Amino acid sequence: MRVLVLGATGGVGRLVVEGATNRQHEITVLARSPQKLAELATRVRIAQGDALDPTAVANAVAGQDGVISVLGAGNVRHTTLFSETTRMLLADMERFSVRRLICMTGVGAGETKGHGGFVYDHILFPLFTKGIYEDKDRQEALIRQSRTDWTIVRPAAFRRSRSAGPLRAVTSVDGVTLRRISRLEVATFLVDELEQNRYVREAVFIGHEQ
Repeated sequence: MRVLVLGATGGVGRLVVEGATNRQHEITVLARSPQKLAELATRVRIAQGDALDPTAVANAVAGQDGVISVLGAGNVRHTTLFSETTRMLLADMERFSVRRLICMTGVGAGETKGHGGFVYDHILFPLFTKGIYEDKDRQEALIRQSRTDWTIVRPAAFRRSRSAGPLRAVTSVDGVTLRRISRLEVATFLVDELEQNRYVREAVFIGHEQ
C-alpha cells in the first residue's frame, strides 16, 4: 500500500516507518526535519513540510491509499495541534478519495480516561497530559464524524521494555485497566491494523495490565 505517515520522526513513528517498509509498503513521510529519520530516509518518499501547513498536507495526501497518524506534541501541556491537523487531513482525504485512516491517540482519550492505573490517572494525567488530551478528544470527535474507514488506537502509557504478559486490545474499557506498553508494540499493532482491518470504525485500547 501507499501510506502517508504523520509524526514519522517521533519514537513510535520511526518504528512504524521501519515496520511498514520492511513489509514492502510504499511510505511517504511529512516531516519538517527528515534528517531525523537517519538511514530510514533512503527507504521512503520525503514530503518536507509541517503538519499545520495546508499545502504540504494536501501534497502529501494525494495519491495515497491510507494514512497513519502518530503525531506527538512534545513537552507542551496544552495544544490544538491534533484537532487542527486532523481537520485539514480529513478534508484532503475526502478531496483525494483516500479512505483508510489509522490514528494513535492514547490512554486518557474518550472513555479510556481513568483506565491507566493509579499513577497515570491521578498524577501524570492531571499534572502533565490533561490539556493535550482535551485536544485529542476533539481530534477523535472529528475522526468519528468523518466518512473515512478510521481506526483510533489508544495505547497505554509508554514504557521502554516490553511486558511479559499478553498484549490486550479491547473496544470496551469497562473493568479494564491497562498500565503499560512499549513503542515497538504500538508500531507493530498499527502496521498490523493497516493490513488486517480488524477494527474499522472502532476505537481500540491496547496495552498490558501489569
